[in-house]
Amino acid sequence: MTVAEETEVTLAVGQQKDLPVAPDPAGRHTDPEMHAILEIGVRSQDRPGHPGAPVPGTGPALAEVLIVDTSRSMLHPADKLHAAKDATVAAVRMLPDGTAFAVLSGRFDATLVHPGAGSAVLAVAGPGEREAAERAVRILDADGGTAIGTWLDLARWLLKDHPAPVKHVLLLTDGRNEHDHRAPMSLDTALDACEGRFVCDAWGIGDDWDAELLLRITRRLHGRARAVRAESELTAAYEELVAGLLGTAVPELRIRLTPTPGTVIRQVKQVVPSEQELPPLPAGSGGRGAEYVTRAWGDEVRHFQVVLTADPAGRERGEDLQLAAVEIVVPDFGRPVRLPAPQPVLVRWTDNPLDASRQHPGVRRHELYQQAGAAVAGAYRAWLRGLDGRDTADRELARALALAAELGDAQLLGALRLIESAPGTGRVRTGLKDVDWQHLILSSALTTPPERPAATPPPPSPAGAAEGRAGARSADAAATPPDPPAPDGAGPSGSADPPLPVRPDGLIECPGCKWLGPADSVYCGGTCGRLLRGAPA
Repeated sequence: MTVAEETEVTLAVGQQKDLPVAPDPAGRHTDPEMHAILEIGVRSQDRPGHPGAPVPGTGPALAEVLIVDTSRSMLHPADKLHAAKDATVAAVRMLPDGTAFAVLSGRFDATLVHPGAGSAVLAVAGPGEREAAERAVRILDADGGTAIGTWLDLARWLLKDHPAPVKHVLLLTDGRNEHDHRAPMSLDTALDACEGRFVCDAWGIGDDWDAELLLRITRRLHGRARAVRAESELTAAYEELVAGLLGTAVPELRIRLTPTPGTVIRQVKQVVPSEQELPPLPAGSGGRGAEYVTRAWGDEVRHFQVVLTADPAGRERGEDLQLAAVEIVVPDFGRPVRLPAPQPVLVRWTDNPLDASRQHPGVRRHELYQQAGAAVAGAYRAWLRGLDGRDTADRELARALALAAELGDAQLLGALRLIESAPGTGRVRTGLKDVDWQHLILSSALTTPPERPAATPPPPSPAGAAEGRAGARSADAAATPPDPPAPDGAGPSGSADPPLPVRPDGLIECPGCKWLGPADSVYCGGTCGRLLRGAPA
């Protein structure tokens, strides 16, 4: 990889293309839904020096705000506060020179611990600032209650005008936001104000934190919810998280969807490594397109589910038609990024009433995760009812175990077995604490992609080899993203049909609906959405 190709973004669209023209088996005539999975990856070449060091001329890469819960409960036991101080100091020590940062203390309200109360700007990391921050953290004491909305709002105020491409908040709490009603800003109001301003990771410590609260915060603020089982684990966890932040390859990545006329974008959400709704932003000409913002990418792969609806009336059957174009956009942040070519989301209208798009492995896998999460939640609610809910809790736990086994998710299976009385019983063990369920709820919110099968060479069979390979490809088509469009006018099958003629204005004309578009268009962006590469001139 050359210097100009230091970071590469990849895109694959996975889908089952068949959608029914006829009503579904229940007789409903609603527009059919096309479900597709976008697999987006980021790969970066290792850079010399500290992984978090900014490229010359780009300014600091990270602005970090560390929030420490200093409510009274952090003293019961005091090990929680000691661990929070140690972890915060360790995180500050890892910040490269020039990194903007602040440390906040959270109670009924939020206090700026460093660079000091009343400061309107973040501190800038260097030997002196790191030592001063450590001294301020070491003398923290705990008192008062918990009102997390005010903590997040102070972080927003500190970060709002900072130019760093990665703005991040690391929040630690042992409580349940029990004083939200007394706070000058509620959590809901704060989340509305903070969404899109920074990424927030939220951590639980102790025995009384609330998994749903952490998930509520992180799903709105594009972060991840985590917790430690023992206070002594927190420092290493913070160090791992900060190391990942300093290795951020792409601060912001946008998914741009441009539907063809008659197609409506119903939903876009992240489904791996966790579920997260993505609100749309207008994009493109004519108001048809939308962009969906994702943030803070390291070297990783994420999956996103796209749901589109379209009216099949007047559309050709049995032919691949484009419903939308998918494009990846990365705002300039001072480093070279190689982006993938746009990819189509396709449809093939059929007389089969089955909605095949929902059977794509990625879509099906996410539905199984949703069912597993619902089973965990149901088991927890039943457990809270004591003896009256015991049978229900057992049934829901057994259901969650079966779903985790079907998913092949070893992490989720391990978390469930910590709740099970004995392997294979499917029964909730006695003596559980509420925090045991909170850890399980966080575990059930994590998702993983299916493992890719190992590649095997084709069998050496001269006779019928072509048919065997074709059959194998047909069987694998549901699990394998489609090949990228063939260049230079070749059709998807590799045919060398001549491309459509290019007009003097640099455009080509669709022979079906007379849409005009760029000469390198693979599918029509007009009303018919038909294939253009390989189409007869």
